Amino acid sequence: MRVPLIAGNWKMNTTVSEAIKLVNEMRLGLDEINNVEKVICPPFVSLAAVKELIKGSTIKLGAQNLYFESKGAYTGEISPLMLADLCEFVIVGHSERRQYFQETEEIIDRKVKAALGVGLKIILCIGEKLEENEAGRTEEVLTRQLSSPSAKIYYSSGLILAYEPVWAIGTGRAASGKQANETIGFIRQHISRQCGRGIAQEVRIIYGGSVTSDNIAEFMSQPEVDGALVGGASLKADDFLSIVRQTSEIKRVR
Repeated sequence: MRVPLIAGNWKMNTTVSEAIKLVNEMRLGLDEINNVEKVICPPFVSLAAVKELIKGSTIKLGAQNLYFESKGAYTGEISPLMLADLCEFVIVGHSERRQYFQETEEIIDRKVKAALGVGLKIILCIGEKLEENEAGRTEEVLTRQLSSPSAKIYYSSGLILAYEPVWAIGTGRAASGKQANETIGFIRQHISRQCGRGIAQEVRIIYGGSVTSDNIAEFMSQPEVDGALVGGASLKADDFLSIVRQTSEIKRVR
């Protein structure tokens, strides 16, 4: 069975002191929940402080982005080498990076390679825009996003895919559990054609997009959905704890 994963993407929220307060509010509760991999992804400025807070716990730490060069004259960027000393996971290709910072498939592919090169575990985001969904182009868009020539290396490394329909991110308009399950099933079939059924069955594919403590059960009850990438609800300790707890209970039963 694939171990479910719940990751909290805090985005550009929380000062260092607010991040410390939030971690302190959820650490003990998260530690009591078994059979779920728990990852929190605060802003870069809080990574060092949060790393100290979660030492000895079952909580894993992730960054929200990285640059694809190890070092150099790239003012303001964060290299994979810098992250390797701080965290275990990194989010790559989030739709907000694609939309606001014009990240292309080529740039995202370079970031994945750079992260793998220093041993970081990757949460790679993919998903279609509203107009693409309404035009029936979801599978076409996902196929393009999944078509790296290095796909077999990526999936064999333990890369995690996050299916995030762009139209559901931060809008309050989540996909239905059935929609998420069917689309993630298509993604798994695509990986099977690329890399073989064995690898496809091992790859964890999670859902992201307006996930809350009220709708998480609908997603976690789906057989193809291996967890969630949680945005706004991960900034509220009680909500995030509820999401992780419900995931543990539902996936344990399955």
